[in-house]
Amino acid sequence: MDINRRQVLWAGGAIGASALLAACSGGGDTSDKAAGAGAKPKKGGTLRVGALGRASAVTRDPHGTQANESDYLIISLVHDTLTTPGAKTNTAPRLASGWQASDDLKTWRFTIAKGAKFHDGTPVTAEDVVWSLRRLRGTPSGASRLPGIKAENIKAEGTGTVVLVSDYANAELPLLTRLTTFVLKKDTSEKELGKAPGTGPFKLEWFRSGNARLVRNEDWHGGEVLLDAIEVKIFESPQAMSNALLAGQIDVASNVGAVAARTAEKRGDIQIVRRPNDMAMPIVMRTASGPFANPKVREALRLAVDREAMVKQVLSGYGTVGNDILGTGDPAYAKDIPQRARDLAKAKSLLKEAGFDTSKTYKLVTTEDISGLAESATLFATQVREAGVKIEVVKQESATFWDKTWLKGDLYTTYWGTNDSVVFFASKTMVSESGQNETGWKNTAFDAAYRKTIGTKDAAARAKVLRELQQIQHDTSGYLLWGVADGIDLAAAPVRGLPTLPGYGRVQLERAWLAR
Repeated sequence: MDINRRQVLWAGGAIGASALLAACSGGGDTSDKAAGAGAKPKKGGTLRVGALGRASAVTRDPHGTQANESDYLIISLVHDTLTTPGAKTNTAPRLASGWQASDDLKTWRFTIAKGAKFHDGTPVTAEDVVWSLRRLRGTPSGASRLPGIKAENIKAEGTGTVVLVSDYANAELPLLTRLTTFVLKKDTSEKELGKAPGTGPFKLEWFRSGNARLVRNEDWHGGEVLLDAIEVKIFESPQAMSNALLAGQIDVASNVGAVAARTAEKRGDIQIVRRPNDMAMPIVMRTASGPFANPKVREALRLAVDREAMVKQVLSGYGTVGNDILGTGDPAYAKDIPQRARDLAKAKSLLKEAGFDTSKTYKLVTTEDISGLAESATLFATQVREAGVKIEVVKQESATFWDKTWLKGDLYTTYWGTNDSVVFFASKTMVSESGQNETGWKNTAFDAAYRKTIGTKDAAARAKVLRELQQIQHDTSGYLLWGVADGIDLAAAPVRGLPTLPGYGRVQLERAWLAR
């Protein structure tokens, strides 16, 4: 599995028209509207945050595979990425204060933020960034993290500028520098990775078995950090984490899920912080071969689903209905494409036209990696039975699923965070050459629309092509996106300023504070 799908694969984001050739200001939405609006922020205090993870899966490598949300939270607070999700545009400055593209959209120059320093006081240089990006590019999943960019095409220009050259025109290249481009000092050894100084808003004080204490970086280039410290505590289940919050052992239960939120609704002393468009939970139908290769069969299954019932029952209402297009949080998401509705008569007719064998039972493979995933598979199987399709739900252990089923199975569930960019999903999972093409989909019209989209500089023309790309996905891809889950954090009453952006946005805790 390429990094933690709950967070780090949440690496999408479309650049707004005004930010196409230069960075725009404004980072993540960590304002008081997330929790406790109206009060004046104050400095001080320690925020105790619970995050999911297993001690056996702990990693300290910022460029490695992070299976724990707890690890990623810690790494994200200690180390900056070049860019980050933003409230006004999907890509905002972080360690890079700005960026600019050449006319052909192949060469991009990133300017390092003024005053950026490592925690030991050493200034950040372009050489540090180049070394870090090349190291990232050299990881097993490096090609998918920085597609179109070879290691030798990442270079320093003076001490404060980093140049990235893409193999093809790419108006979306800055979004590739979000989320995983953690910057370390040049030539950091493998033994030093876990304690290497970062450039982020917090410094690592100690780390023990997945738990950590981080203290404020007074010299952070990104502005004032309000909390004195953040303590991260690892939990193996959402239930254990929510119980710890209710018992007063932690202040925030991060990404705790709809079941915990439903319980917390009855508690006046607990805040429910919702992050819309946080996680796409599609059902994957293999298009390359097998029983679902026929587009009429895929359309029939899409029409057999009661999407509103899925959102209500699986997500307890904490989510929105999907329309088979990934990237619902993208400002350029095509809301004018008609929403699919349930039509059992048409579904049955399409199955008959396709010659689909309704006497057989087909397996739908799922996991319990995230709350609601296995439940969605079970409800889906019940619903499509009304169209004559018999489904057996098979639950697999997580490691087995990612090794044996993902990218190979005929029918399975999956989940993606960073649901804020149509182009992200197109590049990662749908263009013919993508390394994570979950459905085995190859569509020349889609490929052409994708390349035209990222190679178009004019905002209006680009938006038109992007809509065409979404229409093709809606009509013929192998995804059945029935719904999109809200991200849900639970917080104690004194907590203020929690992020409301989806995916990676929620680890931006530098503006959080305590009203006590």
